[in-house]
Amino acid sequence: METVPHVAVTREEGVHGDFRGATRPGRSNRRQITLIEVESWEAALAELSLADGHAAHWSERRANLLISGLSLPRKPGTVVSIGAHLKIEITRECDPCERMEAVVPGLRAALTPDWRGGFCGRVLEDGEIAVGDEIRIEE
Repeated sequence: METVPHVAVTREEGVHGDFRGATRPGRSNRRQITLIEVESWEAALAELSLADGHAAHWSERRANLLISGLSLPRKPGTVVSIGAHLKIEITRECDPCERMEAVVPGLRAALTPDWRGGFCGRVLEDGEIAVGDEIRIEE
């Protein structure tokens, strides 16, 4: 994982530089981009008595975007806008995988309730985004 201050996100490529977001011919990419709420990450760590993220950094979750200050609806079909142009449709919950157990024992279970593991989505409109950009719920 690499943390960057700004990045292009497109329908064809997903997050620039992340091959997993690329749209393949004849396939619907419901996991083109992933998001996790900082509050959900912190709640999972707190449940394990691991305050302030000392045990694990959010990037261990391998989500593309970390958002804060906004609770996303736990509902597929929700459209989220980031920055001036990017629009993402939430397609499903991002279930935590067994890799989370290697990060911190018990983390997979702590990320399971209430979509704490994050959100999967597909890009509806391309956009350049940067750390600190406004995030809005459109629908």
